[in-house]
Amino acid sequence: MADNETEAELRSQFTDAFEGADYPVSNPMDLVPALPNGPGTRFEAGDVNFTAMELSTKMSDAQDFPYDSVDALVDDLIEGLKEKEML
Repeated sequence: MADNETEAELRSQFTDAFEGADYPVSNPMDLVPALPNGPGTRFEAGDVNFTAMELSTKMSDAQDFPYDSVDALVDDLIEGLKEKEML
């Protein structure tokens, strides 16, 4: 899967997983109730594979809470993955 396809798939998975949160969200714990399998929710695309808990841990310095929308959150997650060369 090409990088842009991986990015598009992850963006879609993140949006689906986090869009049900009660925005604005002020910290990662505000997102947990929206996740279908809680912190164990798995995101997979191409060679990229991690749980929501792993994502939160790896992206803690790339997130800028609070978030007013799912799009702003997902944009930061994708940018953080790129900066950390995980995508």
